[in-house]
Amino acid sequence: MDGTLTDPYEGITRSFQYALEAFGVEEKQENLKKVIGPPLIDAFMEFYGFSREKGELAVAKYRERFSQVGLFENAVYPGIPEMLDALKNAGKTICLATAKPEVFAKRILEKFDLAKYFSVVVGAELNGVRNYKKDVIAEVLSQLGNPSLGDVLMIGDRKQDVEGAKACGVAALGVRFGYAEPGELENAGCQIYAETVEDLTGYLLKH
Repeated sequence: MDGTLTDPYEGITRSFQYALEAFGVEEKQENLKKVIGPPLIDAFMEFYGFSREKGELAVAKYRERFSQVGLFENAVYPGIPEMLDALKNAGKTICLATAKPEVFAKRILEKFDLAKYFSVVVGAELNGVRNYKKDVIAEVLSQLGNPSLGDVLMIGDRKQDVEGAKACGVAALGVRFGYAEPGELENAGCQIYAETVEDLTGYLLKH
């Protein structure tokens, strides 16, 4: 979802700031693009040195704001609704595999009238279950009835998407209009890319 279907910059970064401030950490909003994509607990631990216990408290603080305000400080990338409509009409099965809590992901899809395009929607649980992309993708595959892996393509903008796909034995396509750092997708082993939503639409309709 984040960085692929929607641009969540405002909601995620402001909610992350809110959580950091609760622990006495001041951070500029423009320095928080790096936290869009990875599981929140990992971001607090890796980038700000929080212990796991402290990270879990920070995640709870983040959700105080995100669940009320940050959730909808979000925007669908131009061309995404048209792409989903074209894929649906072409007979493609579209699923959402996100590390965002499933309850939030479903509310966002409904808010932007995108839920109608998705056959399966899987995210993390608020208790930390399915916190990692490989677990989310595995659950999507299970709910689909375990289709042939050669018929499945994972689309995402961060290394976690590529690594999760590889762990599950499916191909990955990296979009460059999201939040990956320079070289991040390449270093994760991604071999197929889309520069724009239009490029992505064209590729998916042809393959």
